Order: sequence, then C-alpha cells, then structure tokens
Amino acid sequence: MEKRQIIAIKAEELLPYNRYGKVSSGLKWLPLSKDETLEHEVFIIRFEADSSSNLHRHNGNEEFYMLEGELIDADGKVFNKGDYVKFQKGSEHSSYSKTGCTLLVILYGGKNELILPN
Repeated sequence: MEKRQIIAIKAEELLPYNRYGKVSSGLKWLPLSKDETLEHEVFIIRFEADSSSNLHRHNGNEEFYMLEGELIDADGKVFNKGDYVKFQKGSEHSSYSKTGCTLLVILYGGKNELILPN
C-alpha cells in the first residue's frame, strides 16, 4: 500500500529533545508526524531517570499515553504505564520521572510555550 508508512521505534534512535530550540537534559524524543497547517504533532518522548520537563503552557491541547514507567506532575499527581492523560488548552505544568518513562504525545490546536522564570 503506497500511502502507508511504518516507523520502527527503537530506544537507541531517540534524539536529544530540542523542541523549544534548546536541548532539555535527560529527555529524548522521536518526532512521528507534524502538520503545521493543522497544528498537529505526534511524538515519542523518553524521560531518563531523575529528569524533568520544563514548565510550559498549552496553547492547544496535549494528550499522552504512558507506554512505560512513571511520571509525576508538578502538583504531585502520578501517571503510570497504561494511563491516558489529557491537558486542556491554557493548562500549565512540568513533569518529573524518578525512574524513567516513555510516552506517546499528541498535540493539537496550538503550540506549547515555555514559561520562563522571572
């Protein structure tokens, strides 16, 4: 079938996470699809042990499926393998993984932006 693409995902092929123009230490990713017109993006992200995401605001929606491991949000909520999490437009958060984890992330309806400290 000519209109099908299969992407074999291997952990060693993940790239340094530089989605905001700067590499985030301890995070790696694999962009899977992106459509600038629809503001739609799908990627795999891996948090190494004792790593965290930067504080960011969702100008659209973010959803993710926990493929493995455990992720702790800034408010203390714990997400585990098998959880499907939805953040609505306007939400702000950062996340941390003590043991490491892997997520499938879906963004749509607007891009995220970093929240820089004052």
